[in-house]
Amino acid sequence: MRALSIAIVVVASLASVHATGLAQDNAYSFESRAAIGAHHLCSGLWVVGRVTKRTAVEVLAQDIAPFADFSWEKFFTYDVDADKQTVTVRGDGFPPRTARYNGDQGCTILPRGETEIHFKPVAVARNLPDRSGQPWPMGDLGATTPIPDGVNSERLAAALDWGLAQKQHNTRAIVVVYRGKIAGERYAPGWTKDTPQISWSAGKSITSALVGISVRRGELALDDFAPVKEWRASGDARSQIRIRDLLRMSSGLDFANLGLQGPESYTRANKHMRIYFDGLNVFEHAVNQPQEIAPNTQWRYRNSDPLTLGRIIREKVEARGENYLTYPQRALFDRIGARNFVLETDAWGNFIMTGFDYGSARDWSRFGLLHLWDGVWQGERILPEGWVQFVSTPAPADKSRGYGGLFWLNRGGAWKGVPEDAFMASGHMGQYTMVIPSRDVVVVRLGPSPRGSGPYFTELVTRVLDALPKK
Repeated sequence: MRALSIAIVVVASLASVHATGLAQDNAYSFESRAAIGAHHLCSGLWVVGRVTKRTAVEVLAQDIAPFADFSWEKFFTYDVDADKQTVTVRGDGFPPRTARYNGDQGCTILPRGETEIHFKPVAVARNLPDRSGQPWPMGDLGATTPIPDGVNSERLAAALDWGLAQKQHNTRAIVVVYRGKIAGERYAPGWTKDTPQISWSAGKSITSALVGISVRRGELALDDFAPVKEWRASGDARSQIRIRDLLRMSSGLDFANLGLQGPESYTRANKHMRIYFDGLNVFEHAVNQPQEIAPNTQWRYRNSDPLTLGRIIREKVEARGENYLTYPQRALFDRIGARNFVLETDAWGNFIMTGFDYGSARDWSRFGLLHLWDGVWQGERILPEGWVQFVSTPAPADKSRGYGGLFWLNRGGAWKGVPEDAFMASGHMGQYTMVIPSRDVVVVRLGPSPRGSGPYFTELVTRVLDALPKK
């Protein structure tokens, strides 16, 4: 097939930029924003596009250009090569940046100046029968019937309709599971129950589950000092970081998080965010940072901690002679009937489960059910006994009582009107999978909200709970 190259050029004057001179930091900022734009275009076309087909023009207009966090510039241009499955974004004064689609490993930002990745992509088999003929929750058969007793269907429908009608939040999927059944769900036009959607930092909770599986296997323990070879030298303060500290975002590593909203966003100093736009080896970037404060003395939201756990998981899997790239599907997703997760990697084949992970609304519901059911799935224990209690218990260093083991919590009462025992996998721009054990409920919401949609989601949850029986 002839390569299809599409170039979209928005004419804009760069005179004002060049008049002041494009400083090195500005060039890096533009280059970084081009790189994350290339990634989102690539994933929108070929990861989300596995189920929900869209054009590059639609992806740019719906997922990138409207959002200040991505800082798409009018003078950026892009090329889509349909044969090579790459997207390249260009502009004056900085090198072009390219993202490449690698099949079941999703899209990868290529390192600066490079044209190839440093690993061999592999197909990830879903070792599951056709979902339409397999009973829920392993499949979709009977997922929505019968509705459990006590559900006020009219009130629940009104709550879901309200949730989808708040157009400013761009909600694309809502699923409510009550007593193990889907009591209600809604999808924006063009989006389906099977569409993998970017879930951002909700993927941290997947890392938590994979650590739990390693604990159940006896490979790790919460009080183990992290087995990171770079930290083992005599006198290295990092040698005192435990597995539980990493799970609780309390490692104390020097890993500045400067957000994506200010002038320091797309800079080299923003260690936490660089993994999304710099084409780095994310595991090496995480473990090769110095210690800043003592472990377990402060809670700080840092990508270094789950990425370090990701490196540990990779080394454990490969030490057994198993394929790391297929491991999450085999060890976790196949066991709970999840068919639509796509975990993207860097150019070295390391999962970036701190943001570049995609899942469908029903598969996130299954992940929530696993935790609602204390890590037991249809009689099989997947997560170790006591694991869900650990991840839903506040980190000692978190004074707000709002964070556990790579899950967000309501123990401090931040989510008004929501039961205190609620906890959730949460990602940028409002990707939520909330588990409420006291009400036997899981609520999933996906879609790119420009402000994160926290108060909106809290109100949605309270409306949903008002339609369900009180236990």
